[in-house]
Amino acid sequence: MIAYHESQTHRAPPAVMSSNDSNHHQAKILVCDDDQNVRLLTRQCLEAEGMTVVEASDGLEAVDIFVRERPDLVFLDVEMPGMTGLEACQRIRQLPQGESIPIMIVTGSDDRQSIDEGFEAGATQYKTKPVNWSLLGRDVQYMLRASNAFNSLKRQEDRLRYLAYYDPLTSLPNRRSFNEQLNRILKRAQRHKKSAALLFIDLDHFKRINDSIGHARGDRLLVEIAKRLTMELREDDAISYFTDNDAERGEDDGGSTEIARLGGDEFTVVLSDVEGVADIERVARRILDSLSEPIALQSHNPVVTPSVGIALYPQDGTDADTLVRNADTAMYVAKAEGRACFRFYDEEMNARAVEQLKMEEELRDAMRNHELELRYQPQIDVSSGEVVSMEALVRWKHPKRGMVSPIEFIPVAESTGQIIELGEWVMDEVARNCLYWDELGLKPFRVCVNISPLQFNQRNLPEWIAHFLDRSGLPPERLELELTESAIMTDAETNIARLRELKALGVDLAVDDFGTGYSSLSYLKRFPIDTLKIDQSFISDLDTPDGAAIVDAILALAKTLNLRVIAEGIENERHLSYLVRNECNLLQGFYFSRPLYPEDVPTMLSENFAQQISNVVKSQLKKVVDN
Repeated sequence: MIAYHESQTHRAPPAVMSSNDSNHHQAKILVCDDDQNVRLLTRQCLEAEGMTVVEASDGLEAVDIFVRERPDLVFLDVEMPGMTGLEACQRIRQLPQGESIPIMIVTGSDDRQSIDEGFEAGATQYKTKPVNWSLLGRDVQYMLRASNAFNSLKRQEDRLRYLAYYDPLTSLPNRRSFNEQLNRILKRAQRHKKSAALLFIDLDHFKRINDSIGHARGDRLLVEIAKRLTMELREDDAISYFTDNDAERGEDDGGSTEIARLGGDEFTVVLSDVEGVADIERVARRILDSLSEPIALQSHNPVVTPSVGIALYPQDGTDADTLVRNADTAMYVAKAEGRACFRFYDEEMNARAVEQLKMEEELRDAMRNHELELRYQPQIDVSSGEVVSMEALVRWKHPKRGMVSPIEFIPVAESTGQIIELGEWVMDEVARNCLYWDELGLKPFRVCVNISPLQFNQRNLPEWIAHFLDRSGLPPERLELELTESAIMTDAETNIARLRELKALGVDLAVDDFGTGYSSLSYLKRFPIDTLKIDQSFISDLDTPDGAAIVDAILALAKTLNLRVIAEGIENERHLSYLVRNECNLLQGFYFSRPLYPEDVPTMLSENFAQQISNVVKSQLKKVVDN
């Protein structure tokens, strides 16, 4: 019980408070005393100062009301039956919301030991009896003001710590946090002889998002990527963070997943306590599937695929720096091997990275030293059997390596930006070869030229093509530009406008590798394209029900949209017969011809495959009937 001072009837003047404090927040005070009269008197003093009061008659009730009411300050009598004020103070301090709340305890004991016990219990202020009621309101105001200042400082410190350890755009841990957490996880893995995996994620062609639809939408895309990573891995991978003490003590023995954004379009995922490679592959595939879905950004629906490199602890590195370097190397291998995939690190990758750097330098020399050549593969019209078009294919005749496959050097050209210069060289060579064929008096035919995604994303591509047609004198109807499905679907709305600009020049437009991307039928109807090119992977699977079903669907779609269809990769009579019987318009593949030197094109143009096609179809039908 609190003994009160005789001067209780004299009210102290209101304590000085800022207008902001009084206008925006009315302080709530929890008063706990077993004496009802004391609670009433305390209420009167504090309400006179503009505060709200809630009451408790014992320690247990005080703790319960504290949790329910969330007061700004607690006023506790020490000497109460049941749970004492000191015990109640300790209980409140143990609650998450009670960690920094100001607590004033009042007791008749003024010896040093009692005071020390009060502060050890968690008290902020210690008052001895009798209480000077005229000053109580002011004392509480000062405590509240000090508490507000402390909390404000703590919020600033928390904000600074957040900025130091978290990415403000995505709210994921940043590079600094990632490095610390990775070291802690590896320390824990070493202690418990466990395995861990680092997944290094880089978004494919993200720069073109910023370049085409702006950095603001690019930022929103990064936020969505972070959300998808968190949601996808939250389903059955516990996301947690370790402290240094946890690592030393070996606490939290369960596996965990640490996600971070290192900067730009780079993300990392750390898996601890992994049981085997199959578990890592499962997580990697989920990441690929989730991040590769189209992302709605107002009127745009870009598709941004990830390339993922994976390094394992301890076999690929026992320290954080080595593990990060090797995961990064594996990620670049994933990009070089087609992007939108994951690759595990192996020791040969460093050697390949050195080899790729060397190839980059040699490719630059090759363009200067005239080591590149064009070949032309014929495309046959099914209805007439005539060669009506040729696809231009670049080849590299290396002075020491011999013929270098495009599969090797085109990805290098893409990753280094050399594909722009290479693409311009191809166009100039096509124009030069067409002039040569025209001088021979050959009938006109279309030449199909592949346009890389990097080329297509150049804003001045339509202007460059227009200038090329003008200076070369090549009729636009003789040129067909082949664009990959994934490239035109990356930002469909913007790309529709770019495709219309190209179409207005009079050139034909084809979608290459059709069926491998995420084309929406609504967009496909709006694209001003002339030709769908069935990816050769589907042609090679024609002998399977799924492969045949996909080809049938593409043929039906093209017929509905009144588009030409060309099938590439035809290598045998079964492929040929199936495609002819299902009304594919154009045929291309080794069955008819390998890519030709420009000098051999005139002879090929004189060929007619109508009889051969007819014979093959009849032969295949007879086999079906006989079987």
